[in-house]
Amino acid sequence: MTSKRDVVFPPERHALYELHRYSPAIRSNGFLFVSGQVGSRKDGSPEPDLKDQVRRTFANLNAILAEAGCSFDDVVDTTIFMVDPHAKFETLWEVAGEYWGEAPYPTVTAIGVTWLAGFDFEIKVIAKLPE
Repeated sequence: MTSKRDVVFPPERHALYELHRYSPAIRSNGFLFVSGQVGSRKDGSPEPDLKDQVRRTFANLNAILAEAGCSFDDVVDTTIFMVDPHAKFETLWEVAGEYWGEAPYPTVTAIGVTWLAGFDFEIKVIAKLPE
């Protein structure tokens, strides 16, 4: 028996989904698994300013969550990736705090990487879908 993936696309999806052949999010067993989101404009290019790139990352993420009937408050697990964390973490985390909400917070794993295809910050999440 073959099952189709229950894909969630945001209303204004960016070019990276088709370019790199991945789905923004998949609903499965009461959870929403969201692919890593970056601060991409609709054409797939990165926001050049670091703070604006993080804000657009969260705008892209929140559009997917909203399309699935969720918000960041429903996120249970996060993984963040950042290029040059030693130099950029404080700025990234300051802006991320604008979206993070109040305690209790989701779990988080932060990973420093050397490459994110021209981006400086990426976040992937798992959210509990509303019942």
